[in-house]
Amino acid sequence: MTLEARLRVEVSSSGAAPGAAAAPRRNVESELERSISRSVDWFLSAQSREGYWWGELEADTTLESDYILYLHILGESKSERIEKLAKYIRERQLPDGGWNIFCGGPAELNATVKAWVALRLAGDAAASTHLDRARKKIHELGGLEATNSYVRFYLAMVGAIDWSLVPAIPPELMLLPDWCPINIYEMSSWTRGIVIPLAIVYARKPGWRLPDGITVDELFLRRGAKPRSFKWDKRVISWKNVFLALDRGVKLYESSPWKPFRKAALARARTWMFERLERSEGLGTIYPAMMNSIFALLAEGGDTTDPLLAREIEFLARYEIEDQNKDTLRVQPCISPLWDTAIAMVSLEEAGLDPAHPSLLAASRWLVANQILGPGDWQAKNRKAAPGGWAFEFRNDFYPDVDDTAFVLMALSRVADPEPSRLRAAIRRGLAWLVSMQNGDGGWGAFDHENNLQFLNHIPFADHNAMLDPSTADVTARAVECLGQMGWSPKHPVLERARAYLRSDQTPDGSWFGRWGVNYVYGTSGVLRALEAVGVASAPECRRAADWLRSVQNPDGGFGESILSYYDPALKAKGPSTASQTAWGLIGLLAVVGSDDPAVERAVAWLISHQNEDGTWDEDEFTGTGFPQVFYLKYHLYRNSFPLYALARYDNLRAGRPKYVGVQVPAEEIQQTNGYWG
Repeated sequence: MTLEARLRVEVSSSGAAPGAAAAPRRNVESELERSISRSVDWFLSAQSREGYWWGELEADTTLESDYILYLHILGESKSERIEKLAKYIRERQLPDGGWNIFCGGPAELNATVKAWVALRLAGDAAASTHLDRARKKIHELGGLEATNSYVRFYLAMVGAIDWSLVPAIPPELMLLPDWCPINIYEMSSWTRGIVIPLAIVYARKPGWRLPDGITVDELFLRRGAKPRSFKWDKRVISWKNVFLALDRGVKLYESSPWKPFRKAALARARTWMFERLERSEGLGTIYPAMMNSIFALLAEGGDTTDPLLAREIEFLARYEIEDQNKDTLRVQPCISPLWDTAIAMVSLEEAGLDPAHPSLLAASRWLVANQILGPGDWQAKNRKAAPGGWAFEFRNDFYPDVDDTAFVLMALSRVADPEPSRLRAAIRRGLAWLVSMQNGDGGWGAFDHENNLQFLNHIPFADHNAMLDPSTADVTARAVECLGQMGWSPKHPVLERARAYLRSDQTPDGSWFGRWGVNYVYGTSGVLRALEAVGVASAPECRRAADWLRSVQNPDGGFGESILSYYDPALKAKGPSTASQTAWGLIGLLAVVGSDDPAVERAVAWLISHQNEDGTWDEDEFTGTGFPQVFYLKYHLYRNSFPLYALARYDNLRAGRPKYVGVQVPAEEIQQTNGYWG
């Protein structure tokens, strides 16, 4: 069946939204051209005056629940924001009484406990029908004793449970030297941002309390029961038992009136935190670290009139989104303007937007202005390299990351800037930093270099499932794609080691795991896109991966994958078709099989027939990942940017158009920059 025929079938049977195309066009060329054109027009209209794109980043209700507790601690228990947050939480309760952590997912214990506590603080009675159902669901899921350490830490912080039920997070962690494997720089960047402020709170144990009449006793299966995570491993010698023993030892130290290292440890924790607050819009510019830093400042005796504390409160308040029509308030976990901008630029460039178009020039200048040229945490284990990366957010100078940097470099390299020397210098610095972050296994992690000591996952407070930042296929693929676009040979040692890592990380069925996106469709697409960029898409591993993509394509021509695949690999690539995941599947197939493959044509037909008249696509599902099995994300621009790129890539391959080659920085030039290969 030709693509034109497929479009006819797709449009007539897709059940697309009323705004989507309702009848087949004269031919595939005009239909495809129209789809790409209106998507480009939408992006040009959505760009900010400053030059960036920025879409909402959505997560689950744990954020709104924590925010109610936070407002209570700030002394704003009468704030009208609390009722708006509570309304948002109530609207998302599942029929079984619980709350989930992703669209369509089952009830999850930690989210449900947090929602119950938040709604009690908002004034809902424990005996109310909805909270009684929630309590029963909490018991069904294991009770308060089965919650993770951060739920229990927040409850101990307000006197709801005893501190003995919380893993010890002593500030003395700050004093452990670099050569000790248990030091703060062996933890992932986000863990440092979350834990170090909590270490200050743990030491201070502030006297915050829940209002009279509110307790959490009824949430335990057995009142005051020891957390399940504190149970000893049946094996006598195991890392879990080692760390549980250390936890007990630290708690004995905590109970002693004599703490000879406490003053120095607190001073170092404060200094570490203040340094990072100085060059960021909130600690790590991620919600939990920002909130915890405010808790730490309050625990240290600060009040909301202190300039620093007031500034941090204002930064966090910027993450609020008020829906006046629904009279609700929700909170973002982070903001993603750098990431959104780079992806939008690459998509527009692939769509044939003039490299000197004012939109691209404005975006490129904004990106160059936001390049990070100062020190950061990454230098703890990568001391030879000069700075030059980009972060995810507006200002987060201590935490540039590889994924953003690679995408920004690819976006900048295809812009025809009238000041090419400035642009080239920025690309050169960024590329040098990117290469320096390669790990010894050939891959790249997101924020840190050689952050991969697996035994640290057994620390009691490591139950957020993201204690480390090791190499991953998706981040490695982004770096490889960037180097390929810069003209690097696949035989260069950096790329040979990266390809060896990717081969070793491929699953037996041909797919790759998606650490930062859902899931195997995302990971597989990224790797194939990267290997195409370095000219090796005909390799056996690529053909196996393309065969896997063909085998998991949905009958409607799209691709979809539920977050449940993170829990059960048997659910790989199973789920309703979505715009972003269909685009990823299509991009991966195009890299290997070209534009004439029937699977490609079916995916193109799905995207065209599901596009809205304004150039956008609809998508309810979460297709981004924060911490697998713990925290997921919905990037509101994914459903528009990736389909545009996929359709434009298909159009270019079909028409035989050469890829625009902009700024390229050869390997020899980077070697001369810092003499370091990672």
